[in-house]
Amino acid sequence: MNWFENVLGKGWEVTPAGGLTGDAYFAKKKDKRLFLKRNSSPFLAVLSAEGIVPKLVWTKRMENGDVITAQEWMEGRELKPFEMQHHQVADILRKIHHSSELLHMLMRLGKKPVTSDDSFYEIKERIYSTELLKTYDDIQIALTYLERLLPTTREQRQVVCHGDLNHNNLLLTNKGHLYLIDWDNAIIADPVTDFGMVMKSYIPNKDWNEWLKKYGADNDEHLIERMYWYLLLDALHYFSWHSERNENEKKLERLKNIQELNAYIGSSILD
Repeated sequence: MNWFENVLGKGWEVTPAGGLTGDAYFAKKKDKRLFLKRNSSPFLAVLSAEGIVPKLVWTKRMENGDVITAQEWMEGRELKPFEMQHHQVADILRKIHHSSELLHMLMRLGKKPVTSDDSFYEIKERIYSTELLKTYDDIQIALTYLERLLPTTREQRQVVCHGDLNHNNLLLTNKGHLYLIDWDNAIIADPVTDFGMVMKSYIPNKDWNEWLKKYGADNDEHLIERMYWYLLLDALHYFSWHSERNENEKKLERLKNIQELNAYIGSSILD
């Protein structure tokens, strides 16, 4: 008997749900459907209670210590890129970023706020331990820009952030309800780390002010500076990650992203 039968009983059809960890599954039996995940964070319970993710049905601990969670399997689809402009995306982000329940639970689980100073010195140390600076001038330029803009990122409100805001992680059900899924990268940080990625990747520049009003923030020069600071930091992290794995094609894609961010920061923010 496999672990599926130990948890569910007989008669269930279980198929992998994909994902990087390989620990997520769809389970079906007649008219019953569940989304199963192995060793999800206890954070899932409060996300479910807040209506951010599909309802948590049950949690079971196995003899080997693994914890299996079952959520409602919602009929729906991922958002399309252009749909990220919809007010529902701004609404769910505002709800997450203003939730004291989510913040308290994540802190109880041992998460500590990620400061911009810590993030800067971490990426600086990571890059200086390699030969990247000797090979790519753009990396040194990026680190210089991060250091110059670092003061504008300090003393900001720290909230629960999803950490991987892309259209693939937003589920729109057939009944029109929007969920934000895949919380493995959740952190406590400046909320611009979330909505900045949405704005840069999905919202036309001319619509930034309108989208920020939906979210509930005022556009000003410091917000844009913080936004580009985190975008550049994120690009450097991915560039380093791909470099360490010798994934040259993806590394060059990230290098192009860094070059574009450097050009904007140099001409529009630090000119």
